[in-house]
Amino acid sequence: MERTRTRAGAAVFLMLILGHLGNALEVPLDPKVLEELAQPPTITQQSPKDYIIDPRENIVIHCEAKGKPHPSFSWTRNGTHFDIDQDPKVTMRPRSGTLVVDISGEKAETYEGIYQCTARNKHGAAVSNNIVIRQSRSPLWSKERNEPIRVQEGEALVLHCRPPAGLPPPIIFWMDVNFQRLPQSSRVSQALNGDLYFSNVLTEDSRNDYICYARFPHTQTIQQKQPITLLVLNLDAFNETVAALFNETDFFSDGSAEERKPTFLIPSGSSSSKMVLRGQVLELECVTEGLPTPEVSWSKLSGEFPDKRTSIVTFQKILRIVNVSDADAGEYRCTAHNRLASIHHTIRVTVKAAPYWITTPRNLVLAPREKGQMICRASGTPKPTINWAMNGIPIENSPEDSNRKVEGDTIIFEEVQTGSSAVYQCNASNEYGYLLSNAFVNVLSETPRVLTPANQVYQVIRNNHALLDCSSFGSPIPKITWFKDSQSSTLEGDPYLLHENGTLEIYVAQALNSGKYICVARNSLGIAENHVYLEVKEPTRILKQPKYKVAQRNRNVVFECKVKHDPTLIPIMIWLKDNGELPDDERFLVDSDSLTITDVTENDAGTYTCIMNTTLDHDSASAELTVVEAAPTPAVIYEQPDPPTDLELTDMKPRNVQLTWIPGEEHNSPIHKFVIQYTDSLHDHGHWHNLTHVPGSKTTAYLELSPYVHYSFRVLALNAVGLSDPSNPSHMYKTNPAAPDENPSGVKGFGTEHDNLMILWKPMSGLQANGPGLQYKVMWRQKDVDKNWTSVTVANVSKFMVSGTPTFTPYEVKVQAINNNGIGPDPAVVTGHSGEDLPVQAPDSVQVLVLNSTLAEVHWEPVPPKTVRGHLKGYKVYYWLERSLHKHNPHRVEQQLLTFSGNKSHGMLPGLQPYSLYLFNVRVYNGKGEGPASSNLQFETPEGVPGRPSFLRITNSNLNNLTLEWGPPNDRNGHLTGYILKYQQVNNSNELGPMEELALPANKTSVTLPNLKYSTRYKFYFNAKTGQGAGPVITEEAVTIMDEAMPSRQADIATQGWFIGLMCAIALLILVLLIICFIKRNKGGKYPVKEKEDAHTDPEFQPMKEDDCTFGEYSDTEDHKPLKGSRTPSNGTVHRDSSDDSLVDYGGGDGQFNEDGSFIGQYSGKSSIRETAEAPSPVNTTAMNSFV
Repeated sequence: MERTRTRAGAAVFLMLILGHLGNALEVPLDPKVLEELAQPPTITQQSPKDYIIDPRENIVIHCEAKGKPHPSFSWTRNGTHFDIDQDPKVTMRPRSGTLVVDISGEKAETYEGIYQCTARNKHGAAVSNNIVIRQSRSPLWSKERNEPIRVQEGEALVLHCRPPAGLPPPIIFWMDVNFQRLPQSSRVSQALNGDLYFSNVLTEDSRNDYICYARFPHTQTIQQKQPITLLVLNLDAFNETVAALFNETDFFSDGSAEERKPTFLIPSGSSSSKMVLRGQVLELECVTEGLPTPEVSWSKLSGEFPDKRTSIVTFQKILRIVNVSDADAGEYRCTAHNRLASIHHTIRVTVKAAPYWITTPRNLVLAPREKGQMICRASGTPKPTINWAMNGIPIENSPEDSNRKVEGDTIIFEEVQTGSSAVYQCNASNEYGYLLSNAFVNVLSETPRVLTPANQVYQVIRNNHALLDCSSFGSPIPKITWFKDSQSSTLEGDPYLLHENGTLEIYVAQALNSGKYICVARNSLGIAENHVYLEVKEPTRILKQPKYKVAQRNRNVVFECKVKHDPTLIPIMIWLKDNGELPDDERFLVDSDSLTITDVTENDAGTYTCIMNTTLDHDSASAELTVVEAAPTPAVIYEQPDPPTDLELTDMKPRNVQLTWIPGEEHNSPIHKFVIQYTDSLHDHGHWHNLTHVPGSKTTAYLELSPYVHYSFRVLALNAVGLSDPSNPSHMYKTNPAAPDENPSGVKGFGTEHDNLMILWKPMSGLQANGPGLQYKVMWRQKDVDKNWTSVTVANVSKFMVSGTPTFTPYEVKVQAINNNGIGPDPAVVTGHSGEDLPVQAPDSVQVLVLNSTLAEVHWEPVPPKTVRGHLKGYKVYYWLERSLHKHNPHRVEQQLLTFSGNKSHGMLPGLQPYSLYLFNVRVYNGKGEGPASSNLQFETPEGVPGRPSFLRITNSNLNNLTLEWGPPNDRNGHLTGYILKYQQVNNSNELGPMEELALPANKTSVTLPNLKYSTRYKFYFNAKTGQGAGPVITEEAVTIMDEAMPSRQADIATQGWFIGLMCAIALLILVLLIICFIKRNKGGKYPVKEKEDAHTDPEFQPMKEDDCTFGEYSDTEDHKPLKGSRTPSNGTVHRDSSDDSLVDYGGGDGQFNEDGSFIGQYSGKSSIRETAEAPSPVNTTAMNSFV
């Protein structure tokens, strides 16, 4: 049995809306609070700085702002006041600063100039960027007559385009008279200036329709140049032409065009320079001529091309780098070569930068006599100049304020006073552009107010932590204290923890912690309090778990699951099979504390899990079911029952009828129940549906019916084997139509576009209609605005679209069923919303806190709910690595995205690259999509530990020293301060010796270790380090060279050919000698032992034959045969057994054998040895035994 147990606490940690920066106070997003608070103006929308207009359309210059009271708007044009009332063609939208210029009958160029918007109320003035209005222009080509161009085959050629200057500049392309693009290749290509370059011309280049087209993107107009005729002359034709002119017979020699070395057409010379702005596109171009056509390649002399930002296009002639960064500066080389020569051109690229934000000024909300500071930091090349203004006036010309001090990019406020609210402008500029940002200082005196809803109830499970929220607002910032029930002492210390945002945390909640809690917010201006309630509930526990079951097929199985839970919580029991829903089968019966499976089949085997859910927690347990075959019972045969017969309808009424029947044969298995089915020949002919079922002991059913249905009924019987076949259908019974009893279900209201409301419902079936002529009355009204319902009646549809609605507005909708007999009951009201639109405001007050080298925390001020214009889904943070702060890691990483669901105001950015510069922005998103992005901010991550060295290898392995080489880490993550090398010996049993350690400087890439032991294995551990510590280790093993004298000689001899031949000859000689000895031994005679035996006086010592009890003669063929009853081991020696006698025993002395193994000693231990008749064999006994 497998069991899992999980619990989830119900406490939700509500983040406090108030935040601190120094002593700064954030204004809450609560609309009721915002309506009452004064606020200086803030620009929320403006047109781009460089605004090119279409002369055919009205000019719209956007300027929107918010503030309390709502700001008024004014404009300047070319630095002077622009009186809108004096120009009837110019209007300003209501409650807006947006200008609309009607240019009908006027020239758009009349309104060209530099515009700036000012939004002002009594608390300050905010200004927009300088908006430069320019009319788009697409001038005509000047009339010209192009003479035919004649050129010798193989020569270089340039066809000039020279389009008219437009605004914005036109897009150039070359086509023929049929508007087909001219083919281009490495030989013929269009340059960045629009001219068409030929590295060398061919005769097939001759044509009379080289046409240059200029497309002006803003007006979508295309201008064309007069066609150019090109005549390419081959050498024969050129000779004829020249001969006709100069009376020469052969001006050029026969043959093809003369080959030429490459030369540069663009750019000229051997070197040039180019400046590009950070973030723009760098395009370097090399166009060459020569014969054969030169091939072009690119390289960077001072580094590598940035990955994923570099492309080489136009047949290798243009190098393009997008989103240029400072790391892209340096020298780039273009190389052109053909088989005659190779040439180079060096382009020195410098990167400048228009100002970009490091820290944008943030709005400050201060209480009287509080301190604060406003920071405006920007970077660029050259370094931008910071200028401050107050309410649109340079700060040096503004009224002096002793409590305000300007220090470069920072304004410091000391003890601000009531009435000193203002909007400050920071302008960061250099020769390549400017940045302008508005930020206000709002001095407020506000009594405390608690924003958390009153009498809120928090429910948690015992032993979980509880969080009680006390969100507050006030100026000065209120101090929060908590009390419980009627106690007068504040809640401090164990088990309570008070957070800075006012939230009270109980880490381990117990039953005694239940009760009423009072939150008190207090500042110098007043006091406010709020009551909340905590309920600590008992956890849900499974007391009796389901157990493993083995069941026979067609038997019943019961799984028990008894649960204990808090009595105030509503439990819901759910059963799962194999982690999925239970099969839709009537055999599965779920009770309050059990699951019963009747008539088990093989498909029912699996794991069953009971889950008890409450609103706060849940518990679960599992058990397995195994299904086996039932034991055979041959005596009784069980079958499904026969179908019922004689169906009869009685007691017929408009909404009910009685059905009776006669049961069929049971076939040894009692009928458990009868299933009654019906078919509706009016709406669903031929399809049978279950209507009800009754116990097997009954033969009558009282059936509830619906109006306007043509019923036919049938009955099926069910026993332990299965269902019977259906009975024959009953007579048809038709019910009369009536008004609908119900309305459509699934009513929803939502928008598909920002100005509509889609009302959707689930269509009713014919059975639900209760009569003919089914229609739907669709009703809607704007919630809390309209009192009367707007309605429309539709048929044969399940949706209706309401157009012209305001964006994301709540509506009440309802749908009522109608037929020819009347209307349905009063429908339920459902609340929906009209369509969403994209959010219109970017998050304000974006800032970042770098926590460590790989983690940063981003904070932002959530946007006002009205600007979301839809269901707030959350916030998205886009961030990317701009560059590494280390010169060896210049790579740039693609943009990354983190999504924070809900109304969050901060989020973490994990997995950052240490020692790097990052950019990021924040966007709010709803169901429609994303809103505008906040301004890009940047932050730097500190140093981290370095990565593994890129490689470690052993070189120059000698007798007693080794040389190690390595490469620095690919991820340095900071400035390398050095390397650490550790090493130790490894013996043959893989045991490690003492560790040696060596510190190496950061600029070294190799080291030689002297005085090592020869023929010894060493293990090396190597890593790099920065100021933050050492990085991961790379290991390697190596063996010093052994003493080369003896082993090398042995290895040399063993591999020499003469040595192998000598060994073979010796083996052959030994084999021949063994064969000769074997032959000679077989020819030897018998020894005269018998005579000596006869001469012996003691018969006890006579060897006897087995057949006649006489001693036999000995021959050399019997020398190695064992005596009777003896055992001869494989080495040829004879061992004495406990019941055996040896020849030595019989002789009473030492027995001696000749070298050939024959016995030569007398049987008497005292007798001397006598010579035998034959000489002994000189062959070694051991060798002979081995041979035999």
